[in-house]
Amino acid sequence: MLQIKPILAALKRHKAGTILIALQIALTLAIVCNALFIIQQRVERLSRPSGMNESDVLAIANRWVAVNDKDTASLTKTDVQALRQLPGVQDAMSTNSFPLRGGGWSTGVNLQPKETGKPAAQTTLYFVDDHALSVYGTQLIAGRNFTADEVIVADPKDIKSTPQVIVTKALADKLFPKGDALGKLMYLSGKDVPPSTIIGIVNRLQVPWSGTWSNDFVENATLLPVQLTGSYGIYLIRAKPGQLASVTKSAPETLLKTNRMRVISGDRAIRTFEKVREDAYKNDRGMAILMGVICLILLAITAAGIVGLTSFWVGQRRKQIGVRRALGATKHDILSYFLTENLMIGIAGVVIGAGLAIGLNLWMVTQFEMARLSVVYVLAGVVALLLLGQAAVLAPAMRAAKVPPVEATRSV
Repeated sequence: MLQIKPILAALKRHKAGTILIALQIALTLAIVCNALFIIQQRVERLSRPSGMNESDVLAIANRWVAVNDKDTASLTKTDVQALRQLPGVQDAMSTNSFPLRGGGWSTGVNLQPKETGKPAAQTTLYFVDDHALSVYGTQLIAGRNFTADEVIVADPKDIKSTPQVIVTKALADKLFPKGDALGKLMYLSGKDVPPSTIIGIVNRLQVPWSGTWSNDFVENATLLPVQLTGSYGIYLIRAKPGQLASVTKSAPETLLKTNRMRVISGDRAIRTFEKVREDAYKNDRGMAILMGVICLILLAITAAGIVGLTSFWVGQRRKQIGVRRALGATKHDILSYFLTENLMIGIAGVVIGAGLAIGLNLWMVTQFEMARLSVVYVLAGVVALLLLGQAAVLAPAMRAAKVPPVEATRSV
């Protein structure tokens, strides 16, 4: 049976190389564990459902030019009617924002009037009409939709609340954990804000933002039956299946024919929801790819370092290996020696690396509001690095096992 003592003695004679490889393994483990954790978080965010039926949805950002704000309500109504009559359009509406758009309104929600302190929940506000559920394609799981006579026209500076609101299940459960939100009152934050009655609950609608700061209320959305006046608005259009391409071309043309006192331009002016999702998660996707590349590079460098160092040691020890072979050591004994030697270095490296990985994560938690690293990632990283080390050392170890006993008689 192979003895550990000769291996330790050999490692002491090669302290510099041993320490360098152990530290390289430790640093690789620390970085790879945290990088994989970041990748997992980004991929999880990329796959978050918006709550909408995302296929066949088109968003057009419209800005009125040289038009009085008070007149924009009637102009917007005319636009929406024209869009709904277009061939290939299933439904359309005007709104201030929508899931993953990248900008919108948010506010606190209270259960009592003039409630002080921290709000009971945070929510985004979507100002919509009675066609919203059809355009979103979201599922109404309780209550009812808005009626046409409940939709009001309001200036953004004046609107505080509405008598009726529809909320997402996440917000309803946050405010009323017993599951009895339907018909209950809620108060949007602000001075002297009248209460709103929850008349409907939809299964899910994501907030307009994809950043980490919105994670705590990512599905807390409130729909208000309001058509806002003002120079800026968004037309959200649901095309009939297979008609999105034609609607993407005809809808802007129809709007310009209806009234040319508007601007529809820029990269974000006309976007399918597929493009909206791509834009929203562009940074997350880029970060995941970057972290993946860094992991591959670090693992390749670490493997190359192990191969290089072991090959160097084999070259230095050819005569000693020959002596051992002459004294009866088999090829398997030599192979086991180098595998065990590398395993001992690897164990030292992963022990140090595990501590570095946890320490690095704790620092990032305080600096970048990241989640705490799961111990599963550390354990998986430890196993992966040890297996990588054994795989990397296998080729030079096999070359060492092939050293013939005659090497013992040759001069160094």
